[in-house]
Amino acid sequence: MINQKKSEEFVAEFISPAYVQHNPLIANGPVALGQFFGQITRERAKARVVVHKIIAVGDYVWAHVNFLNLFNDDPNDTGIAGVDIYKMDADGKAIEHWDTLQLVGDPKNSAPWLAPNVSRANPNGMF
Repeated sequence: MINQKKSEEFVAEFISPAYVQHNPLIANGPVALGQFFGQITRERAKARVVVHKIIAVGDYVWAHVNFLNLFNDDPNDTGIAGVDIYKMDADGKAIEHWDTLQLVGDPKNSAPWLAPNVSRANPNGMF
């Protein structure tokens, strides 16, 4: 959706008309989701997402991702780590979505949202 710059086409194919959104920045429904990411990809040519893991259990799918350049054009952007949780319907379309997001730091500023300029305590990284 983000990488191909085709948000509106994606939501028509993969998102249920009854889609419930729990992210407070985006309204319910597939149209709102397509518009949100469509605007970002029009404004940010470098916007992209790197998918690190996808786990599916029953009706739920979790995706561990890194959103890069969603809100800036910085070539050194470390991104926003995300865990997206989708509830799927019987047709394989997303019907509900939750997410948790966290700024990705660097080795010398590992937790910029919580404790700026605190060095990383381990070498593991977020992904």
